[in-house]
Amino acid sequence: MQPWGPDEFEGETLEQVTLLKQNEVVGLDSARLEELYSQLGEAGAEDVVCRALEELAARLSYTERCYREIRISDMRKSARSLIAIAEQIGMLKLAQVARDVTRCIDESDRVGLAATLARLLRIGERSLSEIWDLQDLSI
Repeated sequence: MQPWGPDEFEGETLEQVTLLKQNEVVGLDSARLEELYSQLGEAGAEDVVCRALEELAARLSYTERCYREIRISDMRKSARSLIAIAEQIGMLKLAQVARDVTRCIDESDRVGLAATLARLLRIGERSLSEIWDLQDLSI
């Protein structure tokens, strides 16, 4: 016997929907950004940060596409590259979640991978927005 049969809810309406708001602080390692600026100067650091942000956005999209197309090996490579790029510009939370994605792949954890990828995309979007705002740059 199935716990939820197809006819079990026929004619019923759902009166209450619970919205789960996922609000996670992403944070940036400002010391890492300051280090880049002191090493490369303002123009050089802004160039590195802009290129890194563009690459992160592209890699996040590619990682998601690989997941949808079930190209897990390519997805793992892309997630690994996200780690290095994110660490370079101080996005430590993004790097950690990308590590979690690769761990789920390595452990063949399909459910964990789906959840962790969704988190990676959320954290990635928030991290990109935060650093653009912090640097007062426009895309």
